[in-house]
Amino acid sequence: MSEKEDLAKQKAEAAARAKAVALARKQAKEEAAEKPEVEMDIAKQKAAAAAKAKAAALAKKQAKEAAEKPEGEMDIAKQKAAAAAKAKAAALAKKQTKEAAEKPEGEMDIAKQKAAAAAKAKAAALAKKQAKEEEAAEKPEGEMDIAKQKAAAAAKAKAAALAKKQAKEEEAAEKPEGEMDIAKQKAAAAAKAKAAALARKQAKEEAGEKPEGEIDAAKQKAAAAALARKQAKEEAGEKPEGEIDAVKQKAAAAAKAKAAAAAKAKAAAAAKNRTAVQESEEADTPSEISPNQSKLDQIVSAIESHVGQGALLESYINRLSKDVPTLVSNPDTYFSIAKFLRYDEQLDFSYLSELHGTDFESHMEIYVHLHSFKMNQSVALKVKLDRDTPVIPSLVPLWSGANWPECEAYDLLGINFYEHPDLKRILLGEDWKGYPLRKDYEPYDVEV
Repeated sequence: MSEKEDLAKQKAEAAARAKAVALARKQAKEEAAEKPEVEMDIAKQKAAAAAKAKAAALAKKQAKEAAEKPEGEMDIAKQKAAAAAKAKAAALAKKQTKEAAEKPEGEMDIAKQKAAAAAKAKAAALAKKQAKEEEAAEKPEGEMDIAKQKAAAAAKAKAAALAKKQAKEEEAAEKPEGEMDIAKQKAAAAAKAKAAALARKQAKEEAGEKPEGEIDAAKQKAAAAALARKQAKEEAGEKPEGEIDAVKQKAAAAAKAKAAAAAKAKAAAAAKNRTAVQESEEADTPSEISPNQSKLDQIVSAIESHVGQGALLESYINRLSKDVPTLVSNPDTYFSIAKFLRYDEQLDFSYLSELHGTDFESHMEIYVHLHSFKMNQSVALKVKLDRDTPVIPSLVPLWSGANWPECEAYDLLGINFYEHPDLKRILLGEDWKGYPLRKDYEPYDVEV
């Protein structure tokens, strides 16, 4: 073949390609002009795209055929047949587009949908067949490589899956809505039954792992509690709002009374335990003399000689608190004894480290812990007060460190320290009702 023939062949191929591209663009523009893009539904768009792809594949095939033969050898009959096929495809695409424009989307019946799906499937099959034929024509059968075989198999599987999906959609479109609902209900019921069976199986397996006697007392309690809550809700739902409020008030009153009774019982048990501990301590008191006994004797002797013989009700060594010498004062001589301990030159208890009150139910008690750096010794001073009217002189004039501890005892126990410079509540508000550290304390507001 001469150079002139090659050049003519290349020109013919380029002209055929350009002509096919121009024809496809023209068809796309005509279709877009006939109907706005928004109104064209998805099914018609797919049909138009399939027709366009068919026309493009046909043009490609014709271009390849033209490239395989010199320009002079292509006969006029084949050219006419190709042009007729192009015209026929274009007319079919236009007809489908016009039909879609004539009717709204909702009026297209199931038969037309099936026809459109069949046409689409037919066009896809034809395109695949042509592609296979072209590939077979380009290469002998033995030269087709493994990659192309895999691609062909994948295309075949994809086409089968698409056909299956379309068949399901068509079946769903053919069934009335009521039948679809029944099918969904059946599927949901089957899934529910399957889940219940699985749960029962797991429960049986768990029960089989344990002896029968060990199966959850906790579960039984939980079930009983749930039943009680359910009954309470049902009863509350059956009663008017006024009756519900009355029931709540009764329940609150009962809870309050129950809490008070429990507090009293607890306090009584605590008092009983303290008495038993004290008796056991007295019984188990070791015969060995405490190293602080001589200092206790010295302090007691000094108090009796300067304050009076009846100033102290009791004195002892507290074995449970590092053998601290402990003085139990008469309420009338409490301030006098404290003043003597503070200012006596030999004793000089200049540091107050602790002051607090305690409710023993039968009486109130003030505990003061003092320390003498001169003697290198600590001492505890106690005084018992009447529980109904707990009043005692303030130690602030002797130790300024007693200020806040006495306010705290007043705030939480109601002990009144007269001659205190500024006795007030420091933790609770002035309008607070009651004293929370008393054993018989009941909240003013039950819900708090």
